[in-house]
Amino acid sequence: MGKVTGFLEIARKDRHYRPAEERVKHFREFVVPLPEDELKSQGARCMDCGIPYCHQGCPVNNIIPDWNDLVYSGKWREASEVLHSTNNFPEFTGRVCPAPCEAACTLNIDDSSVTIKTIECAIVDRAFSEGWIEPQIPKHRTGKTVAVVGSGPAGLAAAQQLARAGHRVHVFEKNAKMGGLLRYGIPDFKMEKHLIDRRLSQMQTEGVMFVGGIHVGIDKSVDDLLAEYDAVVLAGGAEAPRDLPVPGRDLDGVMYAMDFLPQQNRRVSNEPLGDIEEVTAEGKHVVVIGGGDTGSDCIGTSFRQGALSVTQLEIMPAPPERENKALTWPDWPLKMRTSSSQAEGAERDFSVVTTAVRGENGKVVAIECARCEGPEKGFARIEGSEFELKADLVLLAMGFVSPVHEGMIDDLAVEKDQRGNVLANMEDYQTSCANVFACGDMRRGQSLVVWAIREGRQCARSVDEFLMGSTLLPR
Repeated sequence: MGKVTGFLEIARKDRHYRPAEERVKHFREFVVPLPEDELKSQGARCMDCGIPYCHQGCPVNNIIPDWNDLVYSGKWREASEVLHSTNNFPEFTGRVCPAPCEAACTLNIDDSSVTIKTIECAIVDRAFSEGWIEPQIPKHRTGKTVAVVGSGPAGLAAAQQLARAGHRVHVFEKNAKMGGLLRYGIPDFKMEKHLIDRRLSQMQTEGVMFVGGIHVGIDKSVDDLLAEYDAVVLAGGAEAPRDLPVPGRDLDGVMYAMDFLPQQNRRVSNEPLGDIEEVTAEGKHVVVIGGGDTGSDCIGTSFRQGALSVTQLEIMPAPPERENKALTWPDWPLKMRTSSSQAEGAERDFSVVTTAVRGENGKVVAIECARCEGPEKGFARIEGSEFELKADLVLLAMGFVSPVHEGMIDDLAVEKDQRGNVLANMEDYQTSCANVFACGDMRRGQSLVVWAIREGRQCARSVDEFLMGSTLLPR
């Protein structure tokens, strides 16, 4: 424990954002890091609890008190080693994770949790700048081959762990570049893509081979995959979006969020859009249907593209401003949260159901809505509450229902759970096909980057044990 009375003497202080009027003019990151002396002070606030609930809150079980203490003591390199012992990609989670560890922090009882996410990000950024992060090349090769399908955080974590165990790993990605939704979903203003590229460089040196532009199940058959590799890891994510079955859904200007967001990612990286119709929010009144992270990403992207207005609709009731700590801590609480994108000027409305989309000449001009009851009453419409919103672009960000079944999953004929995800448990991550494993959103459904990293690591351990009879990879 760094400073015994640190949590009593030092107030919580976190990173801040560049002003909204400045940051909406570009797609670069806008979070301002804390200086080193402030980071040390924040690390000193960690109480080194007898039961560190931050461990429970963190899906990858980061050893948080240890690296807080090391930062306070100025031992940054040791802090990086501890951090990387449980998390392959802390530069991703240090930027896009909602930080359930901070919700579980003992100091969160009075809303002053340790700035865990900020310290994590500072550790890994410093480790890269100092050259401490080097490829971990295995001393021995096993001769075993593994195909990883999908290059999102789950696939990359599994691939890196398996390569370090000495296996020959090939990662197949349907897009031209690696990263999955890290690259083609998360906007650059939340996480710039050079962060992915420097990890890919490390992994290539460790022996991972990346194969882009190959859609398994379309460009490469599953039979070929099973014949060529000793084990296959399915890490393709949950990409089947929830639709909006209302009149006018097929009008021009109504589209899925994940048909909208990747276009901007490609523009920023000067990657061709392909044969898809180019769409931007410039000069338009935008309505985003769905109140989660994907919806927020649509808001921030729309403002940067020059939208005239952005309105976000949520079918759920507005959450309380504050949670009841006695009931929720250390679990993740339901409470009102405002993302950086929402704070840039979006109008938010709750308990709203969309009843129809209205158009002229085949293009959307408005959406028809109504107030609704809560989930306990089946979101029933409230009579007489109908209203209309002007809309030139409607973005559907209502979550994802399952992985895409057509192609690879149907061809493999693996069993699925009741929600349509690939069926595999959290003990061995093995599917109904003996040498086929599944992890990340493809197995658990739509979730967080940090959960994907956890599942990729744990799946890699199971694959290694399956191939070799035993494993030294951490769980």
